[in-house]
Amino acid sequence: KYAYFHNSMKNSFTAPGKIILFGEHAVVYGKPAIAIPVSGMRASAWSEPGEGKLTINALDLNQKIGLENKTSQFSVLAQTLLSKTKQSEPNLTINLTSKLPQGSGMGSSAATSTAVCKALSNYLGVDLEKNQISELVFDAEKIVHGTPSGIDNTVVAYESPVYFVKGQEPVTFDSGRTFYLVIGDTGIESSTKETVGNVRDLLDKDPNLMNGYFDEIENVTEGGKKAIEDGDKEAVGELMNKNHELLNKIGVGHRELEKLVDVSLDAGALGAKLTGGGGGGNMVALAGSAKEQKEICEKITEAGYRAYQTTFGED
Repeated sequence: KYAYFHNSMKNSFTAPGKIILFGEHAVVYGKPAIAIPVSGMRASAWSEPGEGKLTINALDLNQKIGLENKTSQFSVLAQTLLSKTKQSEPNLTINLTSKLPQGSGMGSSAATSTAVCKALSNYLGVDLEKNQISELVFDAEKIVHGTPSGIDNTVVAYESPVYFVKGQEPVTFDSGRTFYLVIGDTGIESSTKETVGNVRDLLDKDPNLMNGYFDEIENVTEGGKKAIEDGDKEAVGELMNKNHELLNKIGVGHRELEKLVDVSLDAGALGAKLTGGGGGGNMVALAGSAKEQKEICEKITEAGYRAYQTTFGED
């Protein structure tokens, strides 16, 4: 099941973040969502000789995590990989750093786990398939996050767009072109738990209205998948705008998100929407080209927000 090879130590292994492009919140109620890899922002891990045992050195957190730590996704992942490949604990330090902000819905947890998984399997001389990496990361996330959806580990391990319905296997699909995105950060920490709870309250109060919105979001997501596969950036942008309106209608918007959306559209974005939980957090805008991407990014920065440029898909 596991293929082995000989390795050297110097390599750095990376994994991308992710954002949800279509379908957040409706996905909780059985509707599809689309998540995409954020290739411009990555976690990196590299190994060096250890101090007598296996240690994950999380540089950003200033934490050293050993196998005895049963609550860390990294130690759980390492333990599982060692037992599955029947290898004993190596004398190894894996250094880890990430450009992804934590708790921002950008898959920081799955990205860091994936980078560690790649670095450790390389050192052990184990050649993992993408689905094996995805499963190992998913199992580690379960221990830490209870019931993760499976979106993050799939997008991050496969580095391709994922179409996802709750309770079903996530499906990867190809993009018909390179899409240029700008992520804008409101700087406001939002609690996904809270926004999901608010949506549930509204659903209890007016099920017909809310289910109608979820159906519309489903149509947008289905259209989004086709537009991505066709490489139709104008259609993707229009659908992002539509999705954003619907997210505002179900009550997860925020005035700072509106400012970011307005700045992006004024700067020439083809579409812009909140991404993830809402109520703060991040917005994503689609640019028509690399040049326009840079201009949108500058305008967001000038307005006083943090912005990141990223792409997904290929020509």
